[in-house]
Amino acid sequence: MNQRRIRADYDDEAIVVYQAFNNQIGEAAVAQQSFLATPFKQERMTWIKPSFLWMMYRSGWGKKTDQESVLRIRIKRSGFEWALRHACLASFDRHVYPDRESWEMRMQKSPVRVQWDPEKNIYLEPLPYRSIQIGIAGIAVTHYLNDWILAIERLTPLATEIHQLLRSGNESRALSLLPKESEYDLNPDLAAIIGAR
Repeated sequence: MNQRRIRADYDDEAIVVYQAFNNQIGEAAVAQQSFLATPFKQERMTWIKPSFLWMMYRSGWGKKTDQESVLRIRIKRSGFEWALRHACLASFDRHVYPDRESWEMRMQKSPVRVQWDPEKNIYLEPLPYRSIQIGIAGIAVTHYLNDWILAIERLTPLATEIHQLLRSGNESRALSLLPKESEYDLNPDLAAIIGAR
């Protein structure tokens, strides 16, 4: 099993990422298909996640405070790969950087952070492989808001339905509703930048 691979819902043009916000931001984003006219704080790092179940873990199935609005955001693959190309791992990895100084220099210049965290199963328990989270700031946020986003959809009802099915013991129906995610085909240079393996 590959320990660090991007698994996502994607096609030739776009890849799906997930975010969760309070209802004020989420509802405005869906209505306008943009974050530009919402209370979204552009000056802060914002994290996007291609894994639906990791988003469910992070947001508690859309029940955590200020994460009630789970969003499915289709973004351009060209933008997603721009983010990866300009990324720095959030922690030092000797397989990616020759030394800590090189990592710290990359960290200072990079507008993108990458973390690899244990993927989750449908019960939000850790799996023996990793899922990517991508933090974007500065120029990366500007690109995200102005150029990369193709569509925004509110997924909280789906999250609630899947959670309720699990609680009632209907695992097979819950599994059937999960977004279909497959391994994202990364070229070797991008894989090396983000420490995929």
